[in-house]
Amino acid sequence: MSNQNKFKSLLVSCVLISAALLMSFFIIPGPITVYLAGDSTMAIKQPKAFPETGWGMPFSLLLDSTVTVDNRAQNGRSTKTFISEGLWDGIAGSLHEGDYVFIQFGHNDEVPTKKSYINEQGFKDNLARFIRETRDKKAIPVLLTPVARRKFDTTGTIVGTHEVYSAIVCRLAAEQKVPLIDLDKESQALLQKLGFEGSKKLFNYLAPGENINYPNGQADNTHFNQLGAQQIAGIVVVGIRSLKLGLARHIKLQP
Repeated sequence: MSNQNKFKSLLVSCVLISAALLMSFFIIPGPITVYLAGDSTMAIKQPKAFPETGWGMPFSLLLDSTVTVDNRAQNGRSTKTFISEGLWDGIAGSLHEGDYVFIQFGHNDEVPTKKSYINEQGFKDNLARFIRETRDKKAIPVLLTPVARRKFDTTGTIVGTHEVYSAIVCRLAAEQKVPLIDLDKESQALLQKLGFEGSKKLFNYLAPGENINYPNGQADNTHFNQLGAQQIAGIVVVGIRSLKLGLARHIKLQP
């Protein structure tokens, strides 16, 4: 090959390399999906349940349009039933690199009288499976302790109801180096701040005749109304920022 042809070949190679480098600066990142895996405190509610609201509903409004929130949480589910009913496989089979899975269970796992009950080791093993299979897809798992119930003692002090299962979540997050939002702790602090009476305004509390869906009234210390769901979603957003997750750059509203 003549020197002139060698020069032309080298020039073409340089142009191609430069073009490839230039294109790499302008690659638009793929869309992000945030999957929510959990129970009724997180789930999307049917109109017949209004004003009961899962915190995953307002959470989806706090992220910009480049993020899709796919809320797969279902009423009454535990890690055991989420697996046995194929709900987890539905998430795992849909994951792409860079997606997130927010995992919040415990309410239904910890109650021995429920069919959804799973013992402490089983709870930990199921969560570990969720983490492993999320990471296998190069997606990002985020663990959340179960959100607090509204329970106060006679002195007006909030009482935790998830100590054992929340501790399992916290230990597993530390062992597996998984981002953790301690929703149990943070929501207890919020309820304590509002007090015995004030905290009712976050839950599905209704007087008889106040709402057509609950003609006899309602006194629910587990499930939130719209305001309560918004407050919990705000705690989750603060957690995302505190953890410095990449998702934080997609938050569009202050909680």
